[in-house]
Amino acid sequence: MTTRITTPVELRQQGFTALVAALGWVDAVRFIQQYEAGRGNYAQERYQFLPDWDAETLVRKAREGVPL
Repeated sequence: MTTRITTPVELRQQGFTALVAALGWVDAVRFIQQYEAGRGNYAQERYQFLPDWDAETLVRKAREGVPL
């Protein structure tokens, strides 16, 4: 006899656990991503929140521990 799932949180947790058991972690995530259409245009919007650094500056900042 199975116990009835009573909360949305429990349903999501058990559902994802079942997906991971059946598909593996990576494919379970890929499966879930198929149902999220996404929004906006990352290629255009990234310029609003990413710094305008070249690769050399990025490496230097990372070594200095500067947060992005």
